[in-house]
Amino acid sequence: MSELFPRKQVMGFICSLILTAVALAVYFFNMSFAVGLTVLLVTAFVQAGLQLVVFMHAGETEDKGAIFTNVYYGLIIALVTVFGTLLALVWDM
Repeated sequence: MSELFPRKQVMGFICSLILTAVALAVYFFNMSFAVGLTVLLVTAFVQAGLQLVVFMHAGETEDKGAIFTNVYYGLIIALVTVFGTLLALVWDM
């Protein structure tokens, strides 16, 4: 019966709850902007990776290299878009 129990998914869910509680602590502990933003960014990226691997089963297929390549490509495009927008609109360059 223990092999039928989704231990990996339950542990992923508990880790997601802990990461959510850590992100919520930024609000309740009234952290400074820099510290709060750092905590939120770290918890967001860790939780996104956890969701991708545990719940979307990204590493369990034969083409996991292609899946992770697409994720990295999407991340690079998102970062270029965000920093390009900041560069043009906020930093006046």
